[in-house]
Amino acid sequence: MLTALTVSTILLTVCALGLAAAVFVLARQIGVLHERLAPAGVQPVLSGLRAGQALPRLTTRRQDGTSFLVGGASVSGRYTVLMFVSADCPVCKRAFPIVRTLAAERGADLVLAGEGDVAALMAMAQRTDPGSVPLVTSVELLLLMQPDRLPTLVVLDPQGTILARDVAGTRAEIETLIATLPHVAEPARTEETLHVAV
Repeated sequence: MLTALTVSTILLTVCALGLAAAVFVLARQIGVLHERLAPAGVQPVLSGLRAGQALPRLTTRRQDGTSFLVGGASVSGRYTVLMFVSADCPVCKRAFPIVRTLAAERGADLVLAGEGDVAALMAMAQRTDPGSVPLVTSVELLLLMQPDRLPTLVVLDPQGTILARDVAGTRAEIETLIATLPHVAEPARTEETLHVAV
């Protein structure tokens, strides 16, 4: 009888410690999410370069170690969308496909700018299948832009001037920022394409 009571007391103690650990982990995760997501109606204070200012040409590093130019006059002559992401940002992972689709529809180059652990960023890139979207890291770029919440989108014109910049985690926020890009002109229809075969 005493042994059964001792065993049940030990089991209850272990369960209580396990629950306490689980509550601690959940509280920490809620804190992280609270930091990442601004409450409705509260706009984060943006620091760093703002709309109207030019992002100077910077040499960043891709995940494979090769150099990649960001800012300044665009080599392709197209608009650029910079998306600042982190490997531990669940909102970034959900927003990336939306940003990729909308940037492609507008004919803009998309560049992911990662912050944090490079190995974790590489793993995130493999999971989200960025395709031809470069994932770059640069301390200098982070210092110039100073994104305090993620994901932050920065829209650059072909000369490297910032047209728009804001935190964009929802489709509506992303569409608002991407709307600053001009529409891609559709190819002109020729006379042949307008005729219908009878």
